[in-house]
Amino acid sequence: MTQTAVETPLQVLEHEPYLQITWRDKQTPARGFVVIDELVTGIATGGLRMRPGCTIGEVSELAREMTLKMGAFGIHVGGAKGGIDFDSEDPRADEVRERFLQAVRPLLERFWVTAGDLGTQQEQLDRAFSRVGIDETSFHAAVVRSPDAAEARSRIQQAFTTRTEGLLLSELIGGFGVAEAALAALEHRSVPAATARAVVQGFGAMGGSTALYLAQAGVKIVGITDAHGLILNTSRGLDVELLLSARSTGGVIDRSVLREDDVERPGDEWLDLDVDVLVPAAVGHTITAANCDRIKGSLVVEAANVPTTPEAEQRLLERGVTVIPDFIANTGAAAGAWWVILGEVVSPAGACTRLSEQIRPLVRDLMSRADGSALSVRTEGILFARENSQRMIDEYGGAVAFRELFPDMTQGQSTLGDEEPEAVDRTALDVTEAVVHPPNGGFSEAADLTESPVETGRQPAAAFPAYYPGPAEDTVDGQP
Repeated sequence: MTQTAVETPLQVLEHEPYLQITWRDKQTPARGFVVIDELVTGIATGGLRMRPGCTIGEVSELAREMTLKMGAFGIHVGGAKGGIDFDSEDPRADEVRERFLQAVRPLLERFWVTAGDLGTQQEQLDRAFSRVGIDETSFHAAVVRSPDAAEARSRIQQAFTTRTEGLLLSELIGGFGVAEAALAALEHRSVPAATARAVVQGFGAMGGSTALYLAQAGVKIVGITDAHGLILNTSRGLDVELLLSARSTGGVIDRSVLREDDVERPGDEWLDLDVDVLVPAAVGHTITAANCDRIKGSLVVEAANVPTTPEAEQRLLERGVTVIPDFIANTGAAAGAWWVILGEVVSPAGACTRLSEQIRPLVRDLMSRADGSALSVRTEGILFARENSQRMIDEYGGAVAFRELFPDMTQGQSTLGDEEPEAVDRTALDVTEAVVHPPNGGFSEAADLTESPVETGRQPAAAFPAYYPGPAEDTVDGQP
């Protein structure tokens, strides 16, 4: 495969974020960053992380991912991200976080809806918002635009404190979406879930719930890694519920619960397993050009943010390994939160039902597009997300909203687009290099879709062979 046209798609898709802010703490060495990649309806969304070594480049890349997530799922909100370069375990961390919130308060009041992220739990963030006098919830910028702010706060509180099988919405829906994406990809490749094998790298909230829902759908989980290494059982698979019961808050499994035939191996051996699906659910840049040739599976479904480098993904593509990108597979938490904020679902069960109805046809459609083109699933997803984002900016406004955030929409309206987009010239993207990770996450006006639209018909939850955490619900007007 020739590589002569590699620069063309990167140049076509690159853009600068809408806004970047750097904050300096006067009492500690902490630095903080906010990047708003895109505004849709005058608002953007993305979590606030805190970790040593966090950079504005990292935050910018994650803000771009949020724009793609919102665009791919048709949520009329732009992408943003916040980051603080400071140790979240430091006893001064709460004070640093609060000073950061005070410094960027104008954005939080109206433009940036944030949430928990790496090093920042949602409960910590809500308490910080309350202490600095913004609101009881970090979703403030959206709540204040609701027709009934008190009702919106109550709805959010109920949805995010309800437990399903011991898990909060924020703990279950992200992994549920990854599992649904994996099941759709297996179905597209004609691999029955009951015969499929998977390995999950990382056993925190995302990795744990992914493993749970894949197992309950019939997939054999043969390997799970945590900070102490790989736990393996290639013959009968692992007992995921048992391991979850012995998992610490940091995602570490108590080895005393392991069964006689469960085996412990070095952590990096998860790449070598002969499985159908690999789920990187730990940290970024886990799969690289140096180790990607060890992968034997045919599908990589990204639960972590940016776990596969561009070079590794290109090599995997050339070997016939499909990568379902993070901004498609792991969007469940963000999408579920926004459906609750907008009042489109009111419970974890409803959020999971709606997520399945959207993510399965989306994954199948993007894989079909990639099968018939020289582009990867990631690139096809980027193009679709951009087309959707531009459509929503045209309809709702961008940097300055001219329609309400809470429009009077039919409750069951599809967010994937009901009409085929107008055909445009894609010659600028007619290249042989198929994996595109735009460095700043942008797109040009030329990067529009001309191929078949994403399937918009929805099937009932019962039609899918997957576990649902409770019965599907009706929304306020009786539509699912």
